[in-house]
Amino acid sequence: MALDRTRKPTIAPRHGGKVLADALVAQGIDHVFEVPGESFLDTLDGLYDAHQKLKLVTCRFEAGAVNMAEAYGKLTGRPAAAMVTRGPGACHGSIGVHVAFQDSTPMLLFVGQIPHEDTGRDAFQEVDYRQMFAPLAKWVTQIDHAKRIPEVVAHAVDVATSGRPGPVVIALSEEMQKDMVSVPDLPRAPVSMAFPDPAAIKNMREMLAKARKPVAIVGGSCWSQAGREALHAFLTGNNIPVATGFRRQAHFDGTDSHFVGDIGVGSDPGLIGKIKEADLILAIGSRLGDAVTQGYTLLDMAGAVPIIQVLPDGAEIGRVFRPALGIVSDLNAFALAAAELDRIKKPIWQAWTKDLRSLREAQRAVPNYEGTLNLGTAMRELETMLTPDAIVTTDAGNFAGWATRFLNFKDGQRYIGPTNGAMGYSVPAAIGAKITYPDRMVVAMVGDGGFMMTGQEIATAFHHGVAPIILVFNNQMYGTIRMHQERSYPWRVSGTALTNPDFAKFIEAFGGHGEVVTDTAGFSPAFRRAVDSGKPAIIELRINPNQITTRMTIDDMRAGKTPPKAAAKPKRAPAAVHPKPARASGATGKKRG
Repeated sequence: MALDRTRKPTIAPRHGGKVLADALVAQGIDHVFEVPGESFLDTLDGLYDAHQKLKLVTCRFEAGAVNMAEAYGKLTGRPAAAMVTRGPGACHGSIGVHVAFQDSTPMLLFVGQIPHEDTGRDAFQEVDYRQMFAPLAKWVTQIDHAKRIPEVVAHAVDVATSGRPGPVVIALSEEMQKDMVSVPDLPRAPVSMAFPDPAAIKNMREMLAKARKPVAIVGGSCWSQAGREALHAFLTGNNIPVATGFRRQAHFDGTDSHFVGDIGVGSDPGLIGKIKEADLILAIGSRLGDAVTQGYTLLDMAGAVPIIQVLPDGAEIGRVFRPALGIVSDLNAFALAAAELDRIKKPIWQAWTKDLRSLREAQRAVPNYEGTLNLGTAMRELETMLTPDAIVTTDAGNFAGWATRFLNFKDGQRYIGPTNGAMGYSVPAAIGAKITYPDRMVVAMVGDGGFMMTGQEIATAFHHGVAPIILVFNNQMYGTIRMHQERSYPWRVSGTALTNPDFAKFIEAFGGHGEVVTDTAGFSPAFRRAVDSGKPAIIELRINPNQITTRMTIDDMRAGKTPPKAAAKPKRAPAAVHPKPARASGATGKKRG
């Protein structure tokens, strides 16, 4: 008797570009941020047919496109895809890959590649991406055969989202995308998260019960709402003071009485001093990296002060500082398990927690800064105008200290920035955030230096119909470098001064809303007008260049040091030269034009 044979379904041939587009959809990728190139024309053609399931965002610069994809990953915990062309496109996009790697953000980057038969000939725009991206990504590969596209894309998503999340780079051979193949799409593979060892959780509680001055340092990525709520319940239920890592400030509700501030660049010196007194560090999601540990000086590397470190990747635990206890776990799974523990009855560190919280409140008191625009007051006013679910993006630079010192982010709000210190991140990140969540308020904070690196991406906002609000902190200099310069070579200003356009006119040229603010009273009305306009908006904040940080002026840095003979007599930093307003007065923060 003949055996029944089940026929395999016939799969229609598709060219590699369409196979790739369908593979992205099959793996749950719903956003692609790209700058087009001839090296992936067939993939663009494939994306044409997938437009109802996958949003294609055309950008103006590869660094902007990759940073938009990175911001998507930070906010959702799921990877977006970025696509750039070979050679120069890949080099431009590498900045965002480095951000994603150091910030532990899931992301896919596809790079068009030369025909693989031309490999090694120094062909037009040829680069070996396995070598180029090896130190910047979790995995780098190249697809030379179209039939392997579903396999590679599926594995790339698994790698990007497992363990310590991060970026995966995939090169696409040019002729491979044209090949016609009959290959099935692969479904997503649900993989259970890493759960913490119950014995380790019990051990953690025992160590915590013996502490007198514990501090939690919260960092990491891909926190879910349930995980955040469980973490909050565990930490507040045990009255533990909570600090957040560098540019992770919105990981914990800043209005809660247990929040004591952020640890990173420009942190409160009083908080840093108190952490040195702690007798137990609970590092949840924090790698205890360079910025958080103040150049690896905050803690003892041998573990004189016990450290409990929780990370999803065991290889990262104890990488620099030896922990007393390492817990390998998905962060959300850890939080849920910790929240189920019996609370420590009447912990003895109530006064310790109150003391640290009082430092946070004290540093939020706004000093009487010199100049007409007090940014501390402006940030306190901004806090009242942000919506409960607002997203704030930041760039690298000293200006970012105004937000971290004076803003408290509420639980529903998000604050994202590059922990690797990449300038040019904030504007594209804000646009990516607004495209991802069009109904939420998105505010970008950026210095004049960072804005001029990727500010042209505002065109992407207009193209896709989204309206972020961009605050440009304009002091006519690369402020962070000027600070270091004044510390090492006072008065010898070299290579850090800037000449800027009228930023309000810049966005008005696109049809957006422009404001210039030069005094404190003008900020809130200008921000409200920007919100009410419904357009992409820039609010240029013309700030006192002498106020180099929230705690220090250039005059302070020069005090007691002998000026060189060639230095000008006046001690004050030179006033910034701004373009003259052509229309309504910017001195009161009124609408420009």
